Amino acid sequence: MTAQPTLSNWLSIAALGLIWGGTFMVVSIALEGYGPITVACARTSLGALALLGLMRAMHRPMPTGGLQSWGYLAAIGVLSTALPFFLLSWGQQHVPSAFAGISMAAMPLFVLPLAHIFSDEPMHLRRLVGVTTGFVGAAVLIGPGLRAIGSDVSVLGQLACIGAALSYSVASVLTRRCPPIDPITLAAMSLSVGAAVMVPLMLAIEGVPGWTGARSGLAIVFLGLVPTALAALIRVHVIRSAGSVFMTLVNYQVPLWSMVFGTVVLGEVLPPRFFVALALILIGLAISQWNSLRALLSGRRPPAPPTTS
Repeated sequence: MTAQPTLSNWLSIAALGLIWGGTFMVVSIALEGYGPITVACARTSLGALALLGLMRAMHRPMPTGGLQSWGYLAAIGVLSTALPFFLLSWGQQHVPSAFAGISMAAMPLFVLPLAHIFSDEPMHLRRLVGVTTGFVGAAVLIGPGLRAIGSDVSVLGQLACIGAALSYSVASVLTRRCPPIDPITLAAMSLSVGAAVMVPLMLAIEGVPGWTGARSGLAIVFLGLVPTALAALIRVHVIRSAGSVFMTLVNYQVPLWSMVFGTVVLGEVLPPRFFVALALILIGLAISQWNSLRALLSGRRPPAPPTTS
């Protein structure tokens, strides 16, 4: 049985919100000296090396289960690392970092209808209301730009960020359906798959990267080690000790921190619709997860999600 969240769990969830919320700012800084494929490749490669080393040090087992397990790992690796990392890096060349952070807030809203169709979590009226409210927020976020599609590359950047959120969502459903694999091993293998995809792509298109200066160079190293590798370990600890429902509290923090870092550090000027969109997305998220949040914040054990076979 999952224990009630401790002070350590609350500090961990706050740290994850801060780390992941600041990632979009760091990506923008890394893009000052490197191309989007190189930035995505560094995240997957450095993260994979760090977690493979940890996996070996902790004597974690390699996946078993044959072709089925490796098929899931390949799909999860592409959809949770290589593809969204590239889409975010490419998109952030054309949109504020805060936009990318707000886009990630919509990820759980994509998961719910996908899980209804492909997994074992049925959609009910409250979830439908929450998803609809959140999607209205997403429409407010990108809607005005769609009129300029084809003539304004920033619209494609916006769609790339939304596409990254959708990619993460599909990977989340696949992870739920995946045969049992040690969490550290799953994270390490997923990043290894991403690196196997991104390294040859980077070499073919952007070439071997060099050191472009401390600002962008340290940013690209940070991306691979902190929000990718270290955050994966914190995430595993939180889920194991406090549960996956408690982990969803990160979703409310990431877009807020991304807006703070974008405006304060990068000097981004955000249009009013960003704030309206964020409010609608967070309200939709709260409605869709209301029972779990109410139980969590009242100190009761949240209802466990259904298990997969």
